[in-house]
Amino acid sequence: MNDERPGYVIRDQSALHFVTFAVVDWIDLFTRKIYRDIIIENLNYCRNHKGLQIHAFVIMSNHLHLILSSETGKLSDTIRDFKSYTSKQLIAAIKETNESRRDWLLNHFRFRGMINSRNEVYQIWTNDNHPEELFSPAVIKIKPNTYTTILYVPVG
Repeated sequence: MNDERPGYVIRDQSALHFVTFAVVDWIDLFTRKIYRDIIIENLNYCRNHKGLQIHAFVIMSNHLHLILSSETGKLSDTIRDFKSYTSKQLIAAIKETNESRRDWLLNHFRFRGMINSRNEVYQIWTNDNHPEELFSPAVIKIKPNTYTTILYVPVG
């Protein structure tokens, strides 16, 4: 089941897409290196083991922008798995590290998880990825220029 608005659905699972993964309530989670490292490690895992093609990405303080495609034609599944696994890893890191905001973060993510039936306990990511298919060279050229800090990852 896809809860995304009809205009924001990944229809072609192999096509190039611009997506955004946002932390609930725009909480500045990625101000800490340890949390950014979890994102990088899991992007690399998905690239090496799930056929995720990462064409560009940027990690902001409370969200990620990515330009992705899938070798396997299962982009939605890979995104779902990435967000699920990183949620668990991020919660574990918050619990295990000397995080000054530990109680506040855990309580907030727990509260968001309780009010969303799609979660077991915690919710870190919003449900919407706002996918936009990059279907033409003109659209592809515009998107990266929208974000001046985007990091390009070599493809191939």
